[in-house]
Amino acid sequence: MKTFTVGGIHPPEYKLTASKAIETMPLPAEVAISMSQHLGKPAKPLVKVGDEVKKGQLIGQADGFISANVHASTSGKVKAVKNAPHPGGNYSMTVVITTDGRDEWIEGCNTPAEDWKALSKEEILRRIKEAGIVGMGGAGFPTSVKLSPPKDKTIDTIILNGAECEPFLTADHRLMLESAGGIVEGLAIIASLFEGKAKSYIGIESNKPDAVSALEAASKGRGIEIVTLETKYPQGAEKQLINAITGRTIEEGQLPFDKGCLVQNVGTALAVYEAVTMQKPLVDRIVTVSGMEVKTAKNIRAIIGTRFSDIALFAGSMTEKTNQVITGGPMMGRSQFTLEVPVTKTTSGILFINNTLLASSRERTCIRCGKCISGCPQGLEPWLLATEAEFRRLEDAETYGLANCTECGSCSYQCPSGRELVHWIKYAKALLNNRRQRKTA
Repeated sequence: MKTFTVGGIHPPEYKLTASKAIETMPLPAEVAISMSQHLGKPAKPLVKVGDEVKKGQLIGQADGFISANVHASTSGKVKAVKNAPHPGGNYSMTVVITTDGRDEWIEGCNTPAEDWKALSKEEILRRIKEAGIVGMGGAGFPTSVKLSPPKDKTIDTIILNGAECEPFLTADHRLMLESAGGIVEGLAIIASLFEGKAKSYIGIESNKPDAVSALEAASKGRGIEIVTLETKYPQGAEKQLINAITGRTIEEGQLPFDKGCLVQNVGTALAVYEAVTMQKPLVDRIVTVSGMEVKTAKNIRAIIGTRFSDIALFAGSMTEKTNQVITGGPMMGRSQFTLEVPVTKTTSGILFINNTLLASSRERTCIRCGKCISGCPQGLEPWLLATEAEFRRLEDAETYGLANCTECGSCSYQCPSGRELVHWIKYAKALLNNRRQRKTA
């Protein structure tokens, strides 16, 4: 089994829903579709209160090069266009739609699958862009942009990320089991954009042997290599995945295309397949609903804009002991301040947690044990970065590699003193960003 060469940890897996088939959630009474579901500039709303919309209709126009279209995830009437809670921890412009129960597609969307091999590269990219496809592993980078690297960069390696290394999350696992053919076809579409000159890989952690078998069967004779990876966190991080499969290291200041690599999530590959062959916009996704304090953990297909409160009810509601709700995984996910936040294109999981033991722990002085250093997949000294951040020595923190931290949480997990290392690193980054913005203004 392959793995990355620097750092890494082995938190408990808690894959409670690995054997749970995907369930389609019933239509909620209302959806709240955020214009900020991707990295970059929010989409520009195209509808107003009272408008009737159909599923797949464009309701948010990409506003800039790094931006993505947003579509209605079901049919109904626009109730509001307003700032509303966002799972990122802030508020964003949101289109609230009262659903009509018909779930009626707009004409021309979600058509029978066609042979994509007759389409030009330009047409494939156009369909991906118009469908609003973004990276579904968490970052949400617009896929059409990622698939159009600078002309002076040669892509010789394409990797699909099926590692899903975060505890609890099994959305990608179930997708690989239930939609292996579509994932492989999506990878073939992506590879075609590079004229067949790039080698294709799918990386899957060893704790998903059934997914490895499913993808091997689906990709037989397609020239795709299925790579079994050691179960280790953060195996699914882009830089670590590249290192594990190719042995290449993405140096400071470099991007994957600088080393000839392109990485996409398996969910993104399936969305690409559906967008190109059926002209289906990204209007739904698979979400793991789990944690110790949800009555019925499951994997669900939810339409974009479904509020967490509706999902909690569908899962049998949370227990009285729930005192934290996290979107994403427990290592890199975000705690929520309300259940009225919606599912977005990057919502991989919703976890209902009882963190009483964590809440009662007390941060102590760093004992210089080095565990944070040994666990850091970027080879940094997290204790030093956090200390510099705490005392606002931001220039020193930059010197020690602040920008290279991926905020994976390995250091905080390892720290015997309970230091909030990632918190301080994020704090330093935010201060530096604010400082740069003030200088620009």
